[in-house]
Amino acid sequence: MKRPASEKINVSKTRRARFLRHNVPKPRKFGNRLMICKRCGGTRRYISKYKLNICGRCFREVAKDLGFRKLK
Repeated sequence: MKRPASEKINVSKTRRARFLRHNVPKPRKFGNRLMICKRCGGTRRYISKYKLNICGRCFREVAKDLGFRKLK
C-alpha cells in the first residue's frame, strides 16, 4: 500500500543526512543545463554573444526592442 504524499515519514537524523549526501544533485561544470535562458529557463539555441544570455525563442520576441533588425 502506498503512503499519501502529504504524510511525513519519520526517520533518524543520520539516515536523512546520508540520504541527502547521496541524492543531492551535484553542481554542473559543463553541459546543456549549465547555460539556461534568464527569461524562460530554456536551454536550446542559447545566445551568449553580446551578453544576451537568452534562448533563441526569447531572442525572436525581444530582438526589435534590443535594437536588432532583420537583414534581407
